[in-house]
Amino acid sequence: MTARAQQRAQFLAVSGWQSASTSPIAGDASARSYQRLTHPVTNQTAILMDAPTDHNGTSAPFLRVATYLKNADLSAPDILAYDLEAGFLLLEDLGDALFANVITKDGTLEQPLYEAAVQVICRLHDHPNQDLSYYGPTQMAQATDLAFLHYQPTPFKALSHGARQAIDQLDEHLSQIGEFNSVSLRDFHAENLIWLPDRVGDARVGLLDFQDAVQTHPAYDLMSLIRDARRDVSPDLADHLISMFCQIKDYNEPSFRAEAALISAQRNLRILGIFARLSRVMMKPHYVDLIPRVWEHLQTDLAHPSLAKLSATLTPLLDPPTPTFLHTLRAPCQTPQ
Repeated sequence: MTARAQQRAQFLAVSGWQSASTSPIAGDASARSYQRLTHPVTNQTAILMDAPTDHNGTSAPFLRVATYLKNADLSAPDILAYDLEAGFLLLEDLGDALFANVITKDGTLEQPLYEAAVQVICRLHDHPNQDLSYYGPTQMAQATDLAFLHYQPTPFKALSHGARQAIDQLDEHLSQIGEFNSVSLRDFHAENLIWLPDRVGDARVGLLDFQDAVQTHPAYDLMSLIRDARRDVSPDLADHLISMFCQIKDYNEPSFRAEAALISAQRNLRILGIFARLSRVMMKPHYVDLIPRVWEHLQTDLAHPSLAKLSATLTPLLDPPTPTFLHTLRAPCQTPQ
């Protein structure tokens, strides 16, 4: 038994789940892993999050954000037990009804589920949380460095002059729009949302993977939802959800759409870099399969007239995801230039 397995066994013994049967469930892009436990006596199920602190840091933010979400009457999983030092959390099992799975089985539910998700975003905005980290214009612009370093035929050790210009230009654009004090869960998409139809109102949307929540622009989670790297959202549904959001928030829709395109462009730039790095550095090449969709999202964002200058700056810096380039991204990391 490895040292980590011994730690896990000790945690489960202390929490009363030492004899539980286990089955693995899909994880996320981090070093965290998850198992579904079934209690041998009660048949109750729970989710074990295994988040080694040497790879993930402390899980304290997960606990803090879960408490915030519960106080806002939203469906974060209950925390059944935890050991922050060892990096284990035992969570309420919200089930397997991920939005993506539910919609695959019954396409008529797509619009109502997405509308419910938009309502949750608005509820988050109605419950500000100044304890969360600030993700403002400069932080967002600098976070796109991953694209210019890793989404390249050969990774770079340092940013090129053109990349620095693009980041500065993005910072300038972002500094000219809206306020950045809305709560965002950041990874707000159909594989992190669980449909809980037996609950009421906004609590029908179960929430996962929220430990990186921040204060940022109000468009962030909406664009995460409709510019999903893992599934297609039709242009008609995306337009409907933006209009719905603007109506609820009483926003000027043309102005908001321009801001949302910029926020989404930033997000998709960063994702291109993250997925390339996950493939080359963390040996997870399946993320490359998602890159063409992210690229198309980025092109949709940059097609907004307000982003013409940024689009012209980015075009020579990023290669389109041709089969040859994607093959390069699947290869193990070369020595950075």
